[in-house]
Amino acid sequence: VQVGESGGGLVQAGGSLRLSCLVSGSIFDINTMGWYRQAPWNERELVATVTRDNTTTYIDSVKGRFTISRDNARDAVVLQMNSLKLEDTAVYYCVADVVVLGRYWGQGTQVTVSS
Repeated sequence: VQVGESGGGLVQAGGSLRLSCLVSGSIFDINTMGWYRQAPWNERELVATVTRDNTTTYIDSVKGRFTISRDNARDAVVLQMNSLKLEDTAVYYCVADVVVLGRYWGQGTQVTVSS
């Protein structure tokens, strides 16, 4: 099972980025998919999750700005990030809870928000 992320980069405050994640390999099904992030000298935190039936959760700091969505047919998840703030700067990690096999992580994609 492989988890591949794309879409990170450098953006000015107030701008937008779209992170994509694709899970590949011998997969029967995926339960929850989500995104974590880790800023320098901070612990990794859970940003957003989406279940197979599209129930979503968000940390308070991104509510109203970020939107998570998934495509079950493609085993993909997207994080649309709008109105980005300096404090959103972090490495973002995609995570997938694969049925039977367990949790898999992507390698991370850097998001940098500049003033």
